[in-house]
Amino acid sequence: MEWIRSILIEHSAIQAVIIIALIIAIGLGLGKIKIKGISLGVTWVFFAGIFAGHIGLSIDPSMLVFAQNFGLVLFVYELGLQVGPGFFSSFRQGGVQWNLLALAVILVGTLLTVFISYGWSLPISDMVGVLSGATTNTPALAAAQQSLQQLGLPASGMALSCAVTYPLGVVGVILGLIFLRKCVARKENMIIPETETANNTHIDAFKVVNPALFGKTVKEAAEIVGGTHFVISRLWRDGVVSIPTSDLRLQDGDRILVATTIKDLPVLTMLFGEHENEDWNNEEIDWNAIDSKLVSRHISVTRPSLNGKRLGSLRLRNSYGINISRVSRSGVTLLATPDLVLQLGDRLTVVGEEKSIENVAKVLGNRSADLNDPNMAAIFIGMLLGLLLGSIPIFIPGMSTPVKLGLAGGPIVVGILMGRFGPNLHIVTFTTRSANLMLRGIGLSLYLSCLGLEAGGSFFETLIAGDGLLWVGVGFLITVIPVVVTGWFAMRIKGMDFGGCCGMLCGAMANPMALTYVSDTIEGDNPAVAYATVYPLTMFTRVVIAQLIILFCV
Repeated sequence: MEWIRSILIEHSAIQAVIIIALIIAIGLGLGKIKIKGISLGVTWVFFAGIFAGHIGLSIDPSMLVFAQNFGLVLFVYELGLQVGPGFFSSFRQGGVQWNLLALAVILVGTLLTVFISYGWSLPISDMVGVLSGATTNTPALAAAQQSLQQLGLPASGMALSCAVTYPLGVVGVILGLIFLRKCVARKENMIIPETETANNTHIDAFKVVNPALFGKTVKEAAEIVGGTHFVISRLWRDGVVSIPTSDLRLQDGDRILVATTIKDLPVLTMLFGEHENEDWNNEEIDWNAIDSKLVSRHISVTRPSLNGKRLGSLRLRNSYGINISRVSRSGVTLLATPDLVLQLGDRLTVVGEEKSIENVAKVLGNRSADLNDPNMAAIFIGMLLGLLLGSIPIFIPGMSTPVKLGLAGGPIVVGILMGRFGPNLHIVTFTTRSANLMLRGIGLSLYLSCLGLEAGGSFFETLIAGDGLLWVGVGFLITVIPVVVTGWFAMRIKGMDFGGCCGMLCGAMANPMALTYVSDTIEGDNPAVAYATVYPLTMFTRVVIAQLIILFCV
C-alpha cells in the first residue's frame, strides 16, 4: 500500500497529474446526473476538487498555479475564438438592446455587492468572491485574485466565498426565471418574434412580369434595389433551365429561383412582379431532381490559401459557369454575395453541371479530412498575444495601481479579434466545433479542479462557522435580484419576448446550465441567440469590474 500512498500524497509531477485527472474524471461523471432535468455539468469538477482538498489531498503549489492558469487561458481564448465571428454583428438591431440590458444586470449586481459590503461591514475582497460565485463567473474571480496579489494581499478568502456561493448561483438564476415566467411574463411576451428569422436565408421563386425589367441585365436589376441582396441560382426560359450570369438580359415570363432573406421578399416581389407560392425551403426537396441538366452540391472550403479571400475575387461563375447561392458557416446560412469573406470550413451550395462542379471542388479543396486537424500554431500564438495584452498596465486617473486585463481578459479579447479578423489577415483560425468544445472543456476542467482543490482545505469549516452561511444568503440575493429586476423591466417596459429575455439573463450571469433549462422549456432558438450575443461583452465587463472594485475599494 506504500506505493498508493506515494502516488496520492507525495508531491511530484506524476502525483499532480493523477490527482487532477482523478478530480476531473469524478466531477465529469457526476455532471451527467440530472435532477428534474437540471444538471450542474462541469461545475461538479469544482465540487470534486473541494472534496479532495477537504480530505487532505494536495499537489505542489507551483504545479497547482500552472495548471490553474493554463486551464483558464485555454478556456477563455477558445471561447473568444468561437464567439468572435458574430461578436461585432451582435450590436446590430436587437443586439444593442440585449447588450444594454445585460450591462444593467451587471450594474445592479455590482452596486448591490458594494452596498452590502459597506452596510454589513464585510470585506470587499470576500464580497467580490461572493459576486463571482453568485454569477458563476470564475474568470472574474481569477482577475480579482490577480489584483489582490498585485497589492500584496492574500486571496484565499475570496476563493472560499466564491466556492460556497457557486451552487446557489447556478440554481438562483433558474429560480429567478421561473418566477419571471409565473409572475411577470404576459401572453404577448410568450410569442416568438418574427424578427428571429427575418435575416435568415430564404429560397423563393419569382416570375418576371414587370415591364421595367424587360431587356435589363441581372446586374442592372440588382442596381435598382441597391440595398437589397439576392442571388439568382436558376432561370427557366422556354422550358430550358440555365445558370444566369450578371450580363443575362431578363425577358417577359422568365421564372427565376432566388436566394434572399425573408425581410427582402416584399422588395423583390415589386421588382420582379410576381412571387410564386411554392415552398422551396422544405428540407426534403431533392434539388437534383428539379431538372436533368443542373445539379446542386455542397462544397467545403478547405484550401488554406482561400481563407480571408472575397468570394467575388475567385470569379467562379464566369470561369466555370456555376452559381453559388448560399454559404453555411457555423450553423448559419449566409447569402453568397461577391463581397463575402470566405473562411476555412465554409460550406458552399453550388449549382451547375456535374463536370463544372467537380472543377470548382478542386479549386475550393473540398477535403473534409483537412479540417479535422486544428491549426495548433494559431492557437498558441493567440494565447501568447492574449497574455501579452493582459499584461499591459492601463493607468486610470486617481488610481495608484494600474488595471490589467490579466489572464482572463487578455486572451478572450484576442480570441474575439482572431475569430473575427483572423481570416481577413489570412490567419487560419478554424477548428471544428468538437475540437473547440474539447479544448474549452479541458481548460475549464483544469481550472475548476485546481480552484476547488485550493479552496477545499477549509471549505466546510468556513461554511459551517465564520461567514459561510452569511455569504450563501448574500450571494443568493446578488443572483436573484438583478435577474428579477432586469427581467421585469425588459418584458414589462421594453416588451421583450420571454425567450430572448431568458437568453440575455443567462448570458449576463454567465450561466450555461440555466440556458440548458431554458432551451428545454421554450420553443425556438431565440434564447441561445440572445445568450451568444451578450456573453462576450458581459464576460469582458465582469473581468474588468472585478479588478476595479478591488483597486478602488480595498
